[in-house]
Amino acid sequence: MRDLKIFDTQVRVRYAETDKMGVVYHGNYAQYFEIARVEWLRNLGVSYKSMEDAGVMLPVVSLTMNYKKSAKYDDILTVRTILVKVTAVKIEFDYELFNEQGDLLTTANSVLVFVNMSTGRPCSPPEYLKNKLETLMSV
Repeated sequence: MRDLKIFDTQVRVRYAETDKMGVVYHGNYAQYFEIARVEWLRNLGVSYKSMEDAGVMLPVVSLTMNYKKSAKYDDILTVRTILVKVTAVKIEFDYELFNEQGDLLTTANSVLVFVNMSTGRPCSPPEYLKNKLETLMSV
């Protein structure tokens, strides 16, 4: 049985994401982690769009990154997304970003809060997602 807490996503570095030296600009890493997080949810059978259509958004409240080596133009990166923790209104992920040679380039952690879009207040995740997350965290 595969571990649904961990999911790998690949992204190719585009020219526009780099500086004059062909190195990925540090602010673009957050986008890679967002892509990976959305794909992690999709792999779990959850569409971020349908969650928002149902009135729940998931803003990032904390993001920390540690840069070890540079990602470069045209690299195919693997972003490993790891579910760390789920509370009543928050979800936490760790990330590991590797290049094609398997070198660890960056590690990161993000915390997101489930928010009711009509009130702007923290809320529980939708029931269908809550059930999936509880199952994952009990494994």
